[in-house]
Amino acid sequence: MTHLTRTTTDLPVMLEPTYHEPDTLGFSRWLASMPVWVLPAGLVLLFAWPTVVHAQTVYSAERIAAIMTKWLPLLVTKGFLLNVIISFFTMFFGTIAGLFLGLGRVSNIKLIRAASWLIVQLFRNSPWLVLLFIVMLTLPFEIEIGGTYIPVPDWMKAVFGLSLPIMANLAEIVRGAIQSVPSAQWEAAESLAFTRRQILWQIILPQCFKRMIPPWMNWYAIMTMATPLVSLLGVAELVTLSRQAMEAEGNNPSLLVPFYGFALIIFFAYCYPIARLTMRLEKKFAVKG
Repeated sequence: MTHLTRTTTDLPVMLEPTYHEPDTLGFSRWLASMPVWVLPAGLVLLFAWPTVVHAQTVYSAERIAAIMTKWLPLLVTKGFLLNVIISFFTMFFGTIAGLFLGLGRVSNIKLIRAASWLIVQLFRNSPWLVLLFIVMLTLPFEIEIGGTYIPVPDWMKAVFGLSLPIMANLAEIVRGAIQSVPSAQWEAAESLAFTRRQILWQIILPQCFKRMIPPWMNWYAIMTMATPLVSLLGVAELVTLSRQAMEAEGNNPSLLVPFYGFALIIFFAYCYPIARLTMRLEKKFAVKG
């Protein structure tokens, strides 16, 4: 009978390399980490601000409260609602384009794969505001179809401009989700004579959708927070209407904190539940090792 003996060595041992994917939920993770009392505390500070600066302005607390009460319905129904509409349409078009661009990133055709990589790198690393200006100055103000002129509103141009970086970032999410599926499933499907298209659409992508939902929601929250950028281009959203309302009320500096503070609070109130739900879905759909 042979006895196995344990030997030791001082030779270096090469460990198996480990790969850690970048955190795709950084914004939602940061936002969801805030305690729930942040929102009510912000509301208290917003309403208490006129009293705090009462000695520094000719506007009384009562007048500031009356001005805010006068303009809040317009800021919500016309301003913030347009921010939400822009975010919806941006994510809709960005998701569709990002899905096909992500599929191009894993294509077997080298030319398609290279072109998709170039588009992703171009729009992922371009400043959003620069893209918005380029789109605003490039797209026409109206389109002629069969002798009929159809106007193109500024907010639709903003949607197209913001869809470009969203498309590129969602394409990387699609690519990462596809490549996270074990290669054994590809091999098993190929052994059953499935075509590559059938493997992607019937086997791989259905498994990827749940994995893509949390990062997709994270980008939706980021997109919503970024919609005030379009105010620099004259789109009549929340920040633009807030600025116009302050000008109509005499442009007094004491109105800056109430108006912009309200904008900050309503964006936080809208995105905070999305961030909490994103973290919950991440735990639910996490791939079990």
